[in-house]
Amino acid sequence: MQSNKSYNRRSSAVALRRLPLAAAIGLAFSPLAWAQNTDQAPAGQAQTDAAQTPQARAKTLDTVLVTAQKRVENLQKVPISIQAIGNAQLEQQQVSDFDDYAKLIPSLSYGTAGGGVFSGPGFVQVYMRGVSSGGDGNHSGSQPSVGMYLDEQPITTIQGSLDIHMYDIERVEALAGPQGTLYGASSQAGTVRIITNKPDPSAFAAGFGVEANAIDGGGIGHVFEGFANLPIRDNMAIRVVGWQKYDAGYVDNVFGTRTFPTSGITIDNANRADDDYNDAETMGARAALRIDLNENWSITPSIVGQKMVASGSTGYDPSVGDLKVTHFYNESSKDRWDQAALTVEGKIGNFDLVYAFSHLTRNVDSESDYNDYGFWYDTLAGYGAYFYDDAGNLINPSQYIEATDGYRKTSHELRIASPKENRLRFVGGVFWQEQKHDIHQRYRVDGLASLLSVSGYEDTIWLTEQDRKDRDEAVFGELSFDITDKWTVTAGGRWFRANNNLRGYYGFGEGYSSQSGDDPIFRYGEAGCRALYGDPANWVKYEGAPCLNFDKKVKEDGSLGRFNITYEIDDNKLLYATWSEGYRPGGINRKGTLPPYLSDFLTNYEIGWKTTWAGNRLSFNGAIFREDWDDFQFSYLGQNGLTEIRNAGQARIEGIEIDLNWAVTYNLTITGGFAWYDAKLTEDYCAATNPDGSLDPTCFGPRTDDTPDRAPKGSRLPITPEFKGSLVGRYTWEMGEYEPYFQASVFHQGDRVSDLREEQRALLGDLDAYTTLDLSAGVRRGSWALDFFLKNATDERTELTRFAQCATLTCGFQPYTVSTQPRTFGVRFSREF
Repeated sequence: MQSNKSYNRRSSAVALRRLPLAAAIGLAFSPLAWAQNTDQAPAGQAQTDAAQTPQARAKTLDTVLVTAQKRVENLQKVPISIQAIGNAQLEQQQVSDFDDYAKLIPSLSYGTAGGGVFSGPGFVQVYMRGVSSGGDGNHSGSQPSVGMYLDEQPITTIQGSLDIHMYDIERVEALAGPQGTLYGASSQAGTVRIITNKPDPSAFAAGFGVEANAIDGGGIGHVFEGFANLPIRDNMAIRVVGWQKYDAGYVDNVFGTRTFPTSGITIDNANRADDDYNDAETMGARAALRIDLNENWSITPSIVGQKMVASGSTGYDPSVGDLKVTHFYNESSKDRWDQAALTVEGKIGNFDLVYAFSHLTRNVDSESDYNDYGFWYDTLAGYGAYFYDDAGNLINPSQYIEATDGYRKTSHELRIASPKENRLRFVGGVFWQEQKHDIHQRYRVDGLASLLSVSGYEDTIWLTEQDRKDRDEAVFGELSFDITDKWTVTAGGRWFRANNNLRGYYGFGEGYSSQSGDDPIFRYGEAGCRALYGDPANWVKYEGAPCLNFDKKVKEDGSLGRFNITYEIDDNKLLYATWSEGYRPGGINRKGTLPPYLSDFLTNYEIGWKTTWAGNRLSFNGAIFREDWDDFQFSYLGQNGLTEIRNAGQARIEGIEIDLNWAVTYNLTITGGFAWYDAKLTEDYCAATNPDGSLDPTCFGPRTDDTPDRAPKGSRLPITPEFKGSLVGRYTWEMGEYEPYFQASVFHQGDRVSDLREEQRALLGDLDAYTTLDLSAGVRRGSWALDFFLKNATDERTELTRFAQCATLTCGFQPYTVSTQPRTFGVRFSREF
């Protein structure tokens, strides 16, 4: 069965493929012809005049200022591994969201949410330097290991980071390695900071951009965005930014049927089959007001909000076809968030004082197809026999999820810094934050008997109604001393206290779970309520759920350290060596039979260099490091889809990172970033635990059907490749009042493993290496620019990540692959005033 829309699209696919590629090839050769014409001097013109043409002039690299160490500093003087992507490069690469800038940062890897939750845009887990167990991002799982910041304010929620539309952005800073002393628990493996353009009282400015794009074999999208900087007084200005974007779909939900073996019931998806069904619409705005109270003090309140409405799944099922799935229930997400922030900057004597406040609210309503869970548990274990209606007849055991997640995050930071030109200088402060997550998830089965349903929730086989609260408090500081004009030492520390609490209800209805008696898997839900409280009249209710059957908390405190020594060879070259620590707080397992999981710590040993050569035309920076990851937290979906978090033992990541910027000529610039990683377990991992929560080393005997999950020493950590790199070449020239350009960008990512555990990895398979090519060309004249671009020009079908809807050993027979968007041709017009 095939819709007319599908037929028409397929019949024009060849023409659509050829048109953008032909345009790109033509644009690729046009600079050579134009450059040849402009290089030819008129007859009789002296060669000395030709020497003054733009092509003959030398070009140097711009100075990049960053605030990674809570001060304004030249990037080339900061002794840490940091990559900064400035405003110009963000625009040249058509960066509009996280996916676009992630491929420019070699140390950055990411996965998408899977395992029974909506897997569309906006749900991203970020990893750096191979510090990845591959299973984070669940509402009852570990906190993220990479911190995300918007200016001074953290934007990392428990289940992942905000995917902010990237427009009117000054730069992106990626700090690789533990940033625990200055940034805390959410920056165990690194930190990503998005720095916005600030209000400027000195002059009016405005601009806009309009884009249209077409996906090969998919739909047509667009982008509208604009900004205005409005001076109000000599000491006051407001900057407003707005955007609306439609991301077209490219995954087809094709017609199909499914027969459940126990009942023989067959279902189809005729009412939901659709082409290009994974589209998304995003709209948002940002406003900031800057008031300079005097020459020493300023305040900047700001607010930003974004709403994304998405449908479909970015993951496709290779067994169905290329970029195709056969799903039977609605898949959608409505993600709404806003953040209010306040930054106060001033001086007390010669000391700089900064106070940063933020309050983030995020609400996500989602629907997910969980049909695979019902099918594979029925196929492998006959679970279909437990699903019937009020008349006792077997029913379709398919499940689908209706979820509402509410996030609240409030943070404060107060810090003070001495003058950076002092021989002895320091930065220090206090930080505290509280984040909450209100979790509501209904796993529904249509027509389910009232006896089997959770009380008060029709057709609900499982209910999660919980609240999670995480609180962090810290005191931090770093002290630097210039021993000589060449040598500098820095020592820092952070002293923290953390609280983690999870309470509420989770489980099956009493009629369903009681069938399993004392089976520990089913000691939840209403059977657990009866065990806790006896007669239902005595049950302690919780937010509409049958009872409060789970209430646990964990507290901890500790400290982190950092030590750095820097040797400045000359004004253009420096060497450094760093020892630093990062951590993630421990927490509690929702599954009552499991002990709490412990904090995990990352210790980094690093040697790096920052160098500039050839009269500031070439910068060559890099770092060599080793990181030891102790008792690292490993989150995954266990039996019956319950998240389990265990401390998986020890791992080691060794690697090299290189960053290159080269102004080859006045016309040609080349930038690149490269990383090599060797991330492996340094001891055996086994899911069996002792009563105190420690791993049971005896489980590595002969394999049986009851052998717990395990991975031997030397196993690769998932998600991160052994090599990742990007290389961008940009050629510009002058043609009268016009400035044409051509740009080519190559991105490569090596193969990766899909799961840490050996059986699960064998079932899902490894992720293949891939190389993608982006091309763009255009022209600028004064305040306006016209750009043509071709992303993924070779239409590479990449494998970014792979997941299953439930526990891998059950649903892993039907894995889903998330790929880079197919070849996309676009045109963009922008202008500034």
